[in-house]
Amino acid sequence: MLAHLTDTARQLAAILWQQHTVYRDRTGGVVIRGEHVQRWISLSATGTRGEVLIRAGRILDGGTSAPARAETVLPLASGTGELAAACRRLLADITAGTAPEAPRAPEPVRDRPRPRKRAGTARIALWIVLATVASAAVLATLVAYSSYSAASGR
Repeated sequence: MLAHLTDTARQLAAILWQQHTVYRDRTGGVVIRGEHVQRWISLSATGTRGEVLIRAGRILDGGTSAPARAETVLPLASGTGELAAACRRLLADITAGTAPEAPRAPEPVRDRPRPRKRAGTARIALWIVLATVASAAVLATLVAYSSYSAASGR
């Protein structure tokens, strides 16, 4: 089945595109890449005997394949002409679905208020400052009292 699928894919590639690359994918199917048209077609055997799943998709800017956008199932024995017609229909569906969109106007920029600092952080900082000032006042009082006690002789 795989040999027949590969032969059919090579015949389809010659019919569809003059410049193409045919290779096997990881799942055992055959992929036809048309780099010049930025499209790919995949042929793989389905669970039923004698049928082929045809999927088509785009090739992205970096050369990676985008997920399939269209697919159909046909008997492999239906002939190269019918398979080529199905491939052309799928490619036409992809092309019709990827028409360039009209450029949109940018959204207006809204003046948003700056986010305030969190109140919890400010409170903690205030408590630390107050505790430091209170500790310094207590320490100064103790130093003054001990100095007074030493001077008075008590």
